[in-house]
Amino acid sequence: MSSEEKRTWISAVVGVVVPVVYLATVLSKVPGADVAGIAYVGPMLTAIGVGIGAGIVLAIVAAMVSLKDAGRTDERDREINRRGEYVGFYVMSIAAIVPLVLAMAEVEHFWIAHALYLAFVLAALASAVVKLVAYRRGW
Repeated sequence: MSSEEKRTWISAVVGVVVPVVYLATVLSKVPGADVAGIAYVGPMLTAIGVGIGAGIVLAIVAAMVSLKDAGRTDERDREINRRGEYVGFYVMSIAAIVPLVLAMAEVEHFWIAHALYLAFVLAALASAVVKLVAYRRGW
């Protein structure tokens, strides 16, 4: 497994675990509550920070475990990364329409922020899935 594929697996796992934990904790407060009163900004920023930090730390650990592969990429890795990032860009571009519509409809900031957060999560996961499929099934 190449170092790029390992980093993709790390970003995919972190990209699922962190948002699921965040959404489970924050959205569990929604039933029966006024969403304007739910403190979501701190936990959301914490989730974003934890996701970034965990991705970096785990990538460093993965590189330390296999020093011979660390940082080595070839043309296949670059092409897979490029294609995955394109897909992530398109998913983000389409998914960003939802928070835009919510803002135009003057919906609570809570829902706009979560729709935008979900758009980022979906884009990252779509990018990772495309990359992993390309690595596993060939290009």
